[in-house]
Amino acid sequence: MKKLFAFTALASMALMMFDVNTALAAPEAAEGAAAAGSGIGGGLAAGLGAVGAGLGIGRIGGSAVESIARQPEMAGSIGTNMIITAALVEGVALFAVVVGLLGTL
Repeated sequence: MKKLFAFTALASMALMMFDVNTALAAPEAAEGAAAAGSGIGGGLAAGLGAVGAGLGIGRIGGSAVESIARQPEMAGSIGTNMIITAALVEGVALFAVVVGLLGTL
């Protein structure tokens, strides 16, 4: 849990660090600076969404295999529930990646 908190805090600091204040920049440089900052922020958001999904699906798969090892007769039910949950996690990850990449536009 400590590693997750540290990773989340680090990602938040990185997103805040790359936030570009265009009000203080020169008018001709404001567009380029804003585009650079939004590109980095969008890439970080998309990457963190993909990493989170990978961790979630890994935990789902590991727990499912452990559950099947404990009760082999429930393999069909556990497998079905695992696939449904993994699809939901993947849907959220896809949404995070799309929102992160749309933030660069």
